Amino acid sequence: MGDRLGNLGAFMVALKREPDRWKTLADQPDSVLIANLVDLIRTAVPEFDALLTDVPDQDSATIVRLAAEAVERDSGATVFDFLCERYLEVHSRRHTVTPTWVANLMIALTGAAGGRLLDPACGIGTLLLAGRAAGATELSGQEISISATRVAVARLLLQGDRSRLVVGDSLKGDAFAGEVFDAVVCNPPFAERSWGHDELTNDPRWTYGMPPRGESELAWLQHCLAHVRPGGHVAILMPAAAASRRAGRRIRANLLRAGALRAVISLPGWGTTSPGGPDVWVLRRPDSTDHTHVLLLDATTDRDMVEDSWRSFVADPQTDPQGPSRSVRIIDLLDEDVDLTPARHIAANSASSGARTFRPTRTRLFQAARTLADTLPDLVTPDTSDPLPTTTIGELAKAGAVSIRQAPMGMLTDRGDLPVLTAKDVRLGRPPSGAASVGPGSITLRRGDVVALPPGRHSAVRVVTEDGMLLGPQLLLFRVDLERIDPQFLAGFLRIAQTAPRSGSSSGRADLHRTPLLRLPLDAQREYGAAFQLLSDFQQSVRETAELAESLVALGIAGLADGGLRPGGVGSE
Repeated sequence: MGDRLGNLGAFMVALKREPDRWKTLADQPDSVLIANLVDLIRTAVPEFDALLTDVPDQDSATIVRLAAEAVERDSGATVFDFLCERYLEVHSRRHTVTPTWVANLMIALTGAAGGRLLDPACGIGTLLLAGRAAGATELSGQEISISATRVAVARLLLQGDRSRLVVGDSLKGDAFAGEVFDAVVCNPPFAERSWGHDELTNDPRWTYGMPPRGESELAWLQHCLAHVRPGGHVAILMPAAAASRRAGRRIRANLLRAGALRAVISLPGWGTTSPGGPDVWVLRRPDSTDHTHVLLLDATTDRDMVEDSWRSFVADPQTDPQGPSRSVRIIDLLDEDVDLTPARHIAANSASSGARTFRPTRTRLFQAARTLADTLPDLVTPDTSDPLPTTTIGELAKAGAVSIRQAPMGMLTDRGDLPVLTAKDVRLGRPPSGAASVGPGSITLRRGDVVALPPGRHSAVRVVTEDGMLLGPQLLLFRVDLERIDPQFLAGFLRIAQTAPRSGSSSGRADLHRTPLLRLPLDAQREYGAAFQLLSDFQQSVRETAELAESLVALGIAGLADGGLRPGGVGSE
């Protein structure tokens, strides 16, 4: 299946380059098409010449005809990305695919924009595509699987890139020996015992020590460092255990002494790695710069903080960045274990930092409590108790004032070039964190849309304030006619419906269809909508203040227990 997908990608590139030749061939019987298909691809896509090893079968004619029809409606790159996503859904255990957000993060950490980029274990090309999107000018990669290489070459060519991708084992048969690049990124295979320990004993790449047989990741790490220019950066995914395994401590120590290791960042899990993810190690090939500190960052609960923490560390390596991170002196890490596990060092530092944080947190709580009451809207009792006429969202939908839609349930949100608003984003009130490409059934949000979680364990509603992001799965979209319905007015009643008891057998979508709301003219809706918005903002402020109070209590208890704080009476700011 993977081979067929890669060959189909090559056909799509040929279709893009020589559409007239395809039109002539498409009119021929299947037997003629099959006989000429390989020749079409070889002449139109010479980059695929060495990768074409299969003879097209009878099914190939049907598949390429269907693909050509799809490309008439969407671009070849869009269609092929969609097919790749479906293939990876079915064969997720066969391929190690780097999520798009991880790929983008690794590219950002290396500063690959505008330079030459290498991925020595490029798989289907996700990291290289992220580099291209960030502005890397030259892309090179090596991959041991010819099936994955076909897909990677097709993806890159469909995006317009002329990259150098080579089939082969990077450790045993380095296709780029002697070359250096501005940046190197890598998601290598983990725990690979046949990586070449016996054959590569005296390899010059082992500048920091011979990798132990069971530490293949340290071989990949040194391979990457050998291919980056002095001062250039490497970002490589490593199993979390690589930061502390005893067998690798000598190489870790040598990396620290040389100033090559700049950061170890623990990531949240994904797919089969969930809940705990791998670490990303950031390295810099030594030049004349002296480095005295290493960033240890635990981003397992908040991946959005990584880039800011890295930039803060680069700007001032001797100061701890915000959040669960430490800038640790290299000399303090060179003990018997050379343990670089971020969580361990952050926990050891929490007592003293907690004591230092107590009083600023106390001040913030006082300020938040003082301003809280001012944000509460003033509501008045009406002169009459006559009930106002009501309608339901279902009736509004029948009248065309509201349309209700849902994204595909199987939609992936970890790869693509467009931001995706996920259910968790709506629940936590944060910016979109997913990524995907436009595909069948995808919905692009626009300003004024109302997005809600179905009634259930969590309630959350958001009014969209900007165009362009995609609707994520498990969310309901209510698109209103802005000449008839105020979005904030509708959002207010949806919040009420989410917290109401559900009927036993109905679905969440059906419940929201029956949501009652007042039948009011648009001006009155806007007044109600503004009041709903103020109440929602007040509720958010209350929650944040409560979280701040909880944090202050925890800091106080921990500080008193470890001696960092002492009783000082009860007072106010």
